[in-house]
Amino acid sequence: MRSATDAIILCGGRSRRMGRSKADLPFDGVSLLMRVVARLAEEVERVVLVAGMDQVLPAPPVGVGVIVVRDAVADRGPLTALATGLAALPTDSEVVYATSTDAPFLARGWIALLVGYLEGHDAAAPRIEGRRFPLAAIYRPRVAREAAEELLARGELRLTSLLDSLRTRDLGVDELRIVDPDLATLCNLNTPMDYERALRLLEHGRHAVEE
Repeated sequence: MRSATDAIILCGGRSRRMGRSKADLPFDGVSLLMRVVARLAEEVERVVLVAGMDQVLPAPPVGVGVIVVRDAVADRGPLTALATGLAALPTDSEVVYATSTDAPFLARGWIALLVGYLEGHDAAAPRIEGRRFPLAAIYRPRVAREAAEELLARGELRLTSLLDSLRTRDLGVDELRIVDPDLATLCNLNTPMDYERALRLLEHGRHAVEE
């Protein structure tokens, strides 16, 4: 069931370790990017894609509407891209989930779980062994946008700095495994080996459903 949450997908990275555009990788009968779009469309109201300046995007699935915005400056990192996405959201947006083009295993209930912990905070994010995951997190758009713009004005480009600057509710392994026992939502495809592993996981999931 869709919630009143929006989503931002960052898809303009260089994909240097993958060696080719991640967004175009075949995955589950569509491109990897559109697999992520389709999953999010089941959970949220609106999806914003932040693409590279000259990036050619695959066509979205039939019936899924997206807002496409583009990086104003190339190679300025994910914090700049997220700020661009936040600025593109309609003024009535109250909660937004941020993710990347290479995270195809969003668990059902993950976004709702994070939203449930947002009260009294500006963001809710996974934190495992001291590492925060800013691209599997929920934000309050206006506050996050202002904080991101302040960081960028100071020359800070690290995405994790955004969570550090906000009132962030950290969620640990036990809380996250309530909806995602394997923490597959946090799986990113950075290298060809990661991609091959994800394809095997996808096929395993199909077999599990068939059985």
